Amino acid sequence: MTARPRLLTVAEFAALPENGDVTCELQEGALVISPSPFPEHQRSMRRLLRIIEDQLPDTLEVLPEVDIDLQLVEPSRPGFVRCPDLVVVPTAAIDRREREGGLLPADEVVLAVEIVSVGSERTDRTIKHGEYADAGIPHYWIVDIDSRSTLTACHRAGEFGYVDAPAVTGVFTAEEPFPVRLELDQLVRPPGQR
Repeated sequence: MTARPRLLTVAEFAALPENGDVTCELQEGALVISPSPFPEHQRSMRRLLRIIEDQLPDTLEVLPEVDIDLQLVEPSRPGFVRCPDLVVVPTAAIDRREREGGLLPADEVVLAVEIVSVGSERTDRTIKHGEYADAGIPHYWIVDIDSRSTLTACHRAGEFGYVDAPAVTGVFTAEEPFPVRLELDQLVRPPGQR
């Protein structure tokens, strides 16, 4: 007989040693391990971070690849932790976490962003879409850089989860959760290149 792996709580997950070679997340207590993303993904993520950072009000910060406690179950039960490519959170949330420790909770996340990678499309578009909505994250952007960059903006609509706007190419603008203008083609090509 083979022993079944033990399911982890969020606290047990947070106590695991860091490993920069892989991305680890927690899905219903099961450790989900993904290889590090390709350089093109990371380049696009870095560019998007800078574009967003330049447009944020002083009260918000954008962070890359930080663990978020989705708070979907009681702390004693097998938990859910996701590591979005980018999150926007109030500066006060980072200050609180620094004082108190632990993971950033979903109720402090203003926006979660996932850049679709090879092997993550179903996870980003379906599984995380549902989990982030259930966790109460008000805004979720799905960025696809496969051919021409697209952005699908999802916003919470109460008990119905997310309502997804049509995918945008070219220029994306929004007033919520903060005023922003993104030239999506810059995520795969620097300004000035065609």
